[in-house]
Amino acid sequence: MEETGKNPIQVAERLFQVIERLAENGPMGIMDLSAELGFHKSTTHRLVTSLQYMGYIRQDEESLKYALSLKFLEIGSKILEQTNMASLIHPSLKKLSEQTGETVHLVRREGTEAVYIDKVESTVSSIRMVSRVGSRIPLYCSGVGKALLAELPDPEIEDIWNSSEITSLTPYTVTSLSDLMDRIRGVREAGYAMDDEENEEGVRCIAVSIPDYHKEPVYALSISAPVSRMTDARECCQYNLTWMLLFQLFCCSIAFLTL
Repeated sequence: MEETGKNPIQVAERLFQVIERLAENGPMGIMDLSAELGFHKSTTHRLVTSLQYMGYIRQDEESLKYALSLKFLEIGSKILEQTNMASLIHPSLKKLSEQTGETVHLVRREGTEAVYIDKVESTVSSIRMVSRVGSRIPLYCSGVGKALLAELPDPEIEDIWNSSEITSLTPYTVTSLSDLMDRIRGVREAGYAMDDEENEEGVRCIAVSIPDYHKEPVYALSISAPVSRMTDARECCQYNLTWMLLFQLFCCSIAFLTL
């Protein structure tokens, strides 16, 4: 006979074995669980009863089989909510800045705006961007904004436009919805967005969106530089470096979310 009460570590291990088996197989009865795990039926029943009491598993009234409860979904959601994207990818942003010699931004979309949540300044330029962590930028007139908008359906883009306070920040700012949609189509075709002095005169940016764990367009990153250094030829090079970084971030996020 097995005694599960003598060793608390062994009990905990067996509890997690039950959880993992239910996660892999779906609903199971006591007999099936006992056979799969190699536990005595009474041992399995005590483990299942404990997990059910704590709300981690539930029993179907008709089949009498046990399955994991939504409590695991709640815990998983809280873990993901607490994940700090900025700290997670800051080393990669720093590396991208070092490779390009330019300023790199990370933003998060909030409504009709994007909020800067990380910034790595250029180490080779004496020119400083007006952006700062915590400040906001409109979606309609920024590279990061257009990268995010390009991932949305056209009707939602129109809603965002209608909810935005359209202001001509520079002589190059887009101030009509038709012009914006033309640029959005260009973003979708190219795979990246440009800010050609639309938000800050004398500064060009190249940007791409980063989906969150729900695959929603929530984050975006950009490389910003003076127009004298961000030429069309260099734009292509920056684009390639940016996508290389995104591939690294994707691998990192997959590894993190499957821990």
